[in-house]
Parts: sequence; C-alpha cells; structure tokens
Amino acid sequence: MQPPISLGDPACLKLLPNPSIFSPRSNTFPPRNRIFVERNISLHRPGMSSSFGGLKVSSQMWVGGSGESGICTLMEYLGKGGADVGDDLVVLFAYLEYACKKIAALVASPFSSSLGKQTVGVSGSDRDAPKPLDIVSNEIILSSLRSSGKVVVMASEEDDAPIWLTDGGPFVVVTDPLDGSRNIDASIPTGTIFGIYNRLMELDHLPVEEKASLNSLQSGTRLVAAGYVLYSSATILCTSFGKGTHVFTLDHSTGDFVLTHPSIKVPPRGQIYSVNDARYFDWPEGLRQYIDTVRQGKGRYSKKYSARYICSLVADFHRTLMYGGVAMNPRDHLRLVYEANPLSFLVEQAGGKGSDGKSRILSLQR
Repeated sequence: MQPPISLGDPACLKLLPNPSIFSPRSNTFPPRNRIFVERNISLHRPGMSSSFGGLKVSSQMWVGGSGESGICTLMEYLGKGGADVGDDLVVLFAYLEYACKKIAALVASPFSSSLGKQTVGVSGSDRDAPKPLDIVSNEIILSSLRSSGKVVVMASEEDDAPIWLTDGGPFVVVTDPLDGSRNIDASIPTGTIFGIYNRLMELDHLPVEEKASLNSLQSGTRLVAAGYVLYSSATILCTSFGKGTHVFTLDHSTGDFVLTHPSIKVPPRGQIYSVNDARYFDWPEGLRQYIDTVRQGKGRYSKKYSARYICSLVADFHRTLMYGGVAMNPRDHLRLVYEANPLSFLVEQAGGKGSDGKSRILSLQR
C-alpha cells in the first residue's frame, strides 16, 4: 500500500497521487465587456459593510500602489500590481474565469442532478466513470482555453491524452474540470482544479503527441500558477501565482470575482482531520496510530481532533486551508498532475505542506 499524501498545516497536511494522467465542441464565447466602478472609500475604514435586519455583511478592501482603495476584482488584482503576472497570463485568467462561471451556473441548474447520475461509455458501478456533467465542464474549459489563444496544450482528467490547441500559446494547462460530480444530486459542493505551466520551447521539434505529453508532465516545482474553484453556497476561486495564496468570491450582482481573503495562511495548528474513516483497517499501521493519537489528544498538543469528511476534494481541501488540520487520501485515487500538484502548490504558498508521507509532492516527477 502506498503511503498517504497530505495537504495542510505546517505540522500535518496530506494527499495521495495516482501516477496516471490523462472531440470537443467548439463554442466560441468572447468574454463580455467588463465595466469596473471605482469607489471612493475612506482609508480609515478597513472594510465596507451593510446591515440587513441585524445581519452585518463585510467585504475585504484593497489598497493599490497609488494609495487608492476599493473593492478589488480578480482582473484588477492581476492588472494593478497585486500579482504583476504579465499580459498573457491576465488574458488566460479572464477566459478561465469565464469558463468557471459557466460551470457554476451549470452546477446550480435544476437539471444538473439528472446529468450527474448518468455515466458515459462504462458501467455505472465505476466510481470514477465520466458523467455528462464532467464532459460538459471539460468542453467548456477546452473551448475557453482554445479561444484565449494563450494555451498550447490542455491535459484534462476527462481526456485520454493531452490536447494540442495552438502552436503559438505560451502556457500549458492541466485540469480536473469537475471534481465530485457524483455528489451533485445531494447538493454536495464540487470544484474545478487547475495548474498552469510555461510551455517548454525546447520540445517544439518533437512530434505533436510527444511534446504535448511531455509539456503536461512537468514537475510541480515548475508551476507558474494554480488554483481551484469551489461551487458551493458561494462560488470561490482560490489561486496563487507563487507569491501567496488568495481567495476571490463571485459577486453574482456584478459577475466579478472579488478579493475577500488576500494572502491567507494555514493556521499553525488545526483541530480537524479529513479522511475516509471507513477505510481505517486498510491504512498503514503508522497512519492508524497517528489518527488514534490526534483524536484522543495524546499527541504533541492536547487538543483533540474532530473528523470532517465531505468526500469532495475541493471542499475538504478548502476547509482545511481556512481552518487548519490535515486532509488526506491514503488510497490510490488522486492524480499527481491534475490534483495533487496544483493543490500542493496552493497549500505551500499558504504556509502549509503537501506530502506523500515521505516526500514533498511538488518534487515528485512522473
């Protein structure tokens, strides 16, 4: 049995990569024109708040390099020095943002439940069998990346092999288009996971199939950016460009992702472990001892851990990122390329760790 992989606080956070990695319809959809409204807000106020029947709602304020303050959208953050990532990556994120908003609307539609129950081309007993909702989400992302003109290769969990999109794109995108779709009919949160690499120009002389595969199998240490979108009570986009991890929340009234949690840090000590306890007797002895220790409060810290397990990777990971603790999968279900690398990149940028129990996930090479 392989050791577990974890993602979480600096003391303990874990995930298990599966070495396995890897014709779409063409739907063109130029993103809508954006109108940004500047708000003049006193610098003496840390946030903007409103009250509704005694309920106080606050939003994170942002101060730009020029001293201006206001609500900061994802596109403003990328373009006004918050990230300073370059025009090509800004354009790519605009198309990714658009695709994820389409998927959010799809997941929230009254027809998503019936789509989530169906399977495509295989027996319904296979827990990882692709479903129409996965396929549609995959096509939305593929079409969006193709339209951006900035992506040379897309490698998706839903495709048998990486897809070469254009000869001129500077980036490679790896993605799990819709993780947790089998839980749609129970209204359990789902998510999109993605990682972005620079194109390896030195491979351009190789045949298309070979260079597409090699570009997609880069080490996690070479990630330029990574992120996930959580489709839940709110639509959350969490991303990092190598300088901290930042959370943006979709404002449905404007259609913009607004910065709500800049530079988040995993709490140094959590109180939650997230793993499927039903598989307890299948775990390595060391893992069983660890879980027994933390839930009894007999470890280095006397705090007793509680179990929280949704069986939706993005949801379990997001909670751990925000509250601390450990999230892990000791079984051979997670994919290094599509899931473990991007999430490890995010948790490291938030001050946590991603490990397979022995090694740093980002240092693993397929």
